Amino acid sequence: MATDLLLNAVGRASGGYCDPETDGELLCIDVHDETHDVKSFTFVSPERKQFEFSAGQYFKFELGLDNEDDGRCYSVSSSPLRKNAITVTVKRVPGGRVSNWLHDNLIPNMAVRASGPLGRFIRPAAKKYLFLSGGSGITPFMSMARELADTAESTDVIFLHAGRNPKDLIFREEAANIARRVKGFRLLLLPEDIGTERGWPGISGRISKEFLALAAPDISDRVVMCCGPAPFMAAARKISVELGVPESNYLEESFDGVVIEAPAPAFEAVETKSFSVQFSKQGKYIDVRADQTVLSCAKKSGVRIPSSCASGICGTCKSKLVSGSVDMKHDGGIRQREIDAGFFLPCCSRPLSDLIVER
Repeated sequence: MATDLLLNAVGRASGGYCDPETDGELLCIDVHDETHDVKSFTFVSPERKQFEFSAGQYFKFELGLDNEDDGRCYSVSSSPLRKNAITVTVKRVPGGRVSNWLHDNLIPNMAVRASGPLGRFIRPAAKKYLFLSGGSGITPFMSMARELADTAESTDVIFLHAGRNPKDLIFREEAANIARRVKGFRLLLLPEDIGTERGWPGISGRISKEFLALAAPDISDRVVMCCGPAPFMAAARKISVELGVPESNYLEESFDGVVIEAPAPAFEAVETKSFSVQFSKQGKYIDVRADQTVLSCAKKSGVRIPSSCASGICGTCKSKLVSGSVDMKHDGGIRQREIDAGFFLPCCSRPLSDLIVER
């Protein structure tokens, strides 16, 4: 409570909002353990500006470890109504350079580079929702849940959160408190197994068609939002389709970096032109057709380019275009001043000429 009062006082005194185009640094003011391998990090603007974002959006953190590209995207878990600070919640990933560095090194009063807000995983206007989260995929939903609690908004939300076992259920107690406070907000916790918690009061297992049909019998009338590991989301997507959820009512968020190449057309009236793409630092050349993205072909050819969303949202694959031109259709993952400086996003760029990329 004292921290919130202090943040509110600072926000009123500062005035002004962070500009995603020019403000690229965050100051850590708090580190909090959520579970045995999950921590929440709270940041403010060094100039004490306020943040303007929507629940479900994320920030991209660039730590510059060993002078390598290490951009990682973390959803904001705090309420967008708390404008003086943002909190991101990070799970320690075995072998994960960025998550492990944050867990082991980031402490209050340290500054890091970050850009945002980014992303479109935002709750659309609807009468009823079904939130489906697995593991650390709960973070954007906690921002939404906290916002609902802050506004006392009338709602109809079924929130299903799955984890390996009860001790891995992030925000377990707080989510339960929100469910008790907010009318129309129903929480279902689904550990895969009960672990050492022999007195677990609910069921355990994995999501299934039968379980979701019982948990949300009107699922086909709800907007379904899903975030979590790729296998969890694949299962949720398949089940939702089988239970009659229209494609337009199904939204998901993923940073697994899967490159999805559009299927080739059944026939082509004319031959599609190919261009040569050189990756100067790696000394590799590949051919990319005019209807293909640079990233999809690079991945298939073994060219190393860090990537995450693969759809022009996160900016992880941002690269310097030394020469040539591309048709880039991004979705907020790159700033105009970066484009003007010669950068592009290979994940959503198709070549218009031969290219030289500084990778």
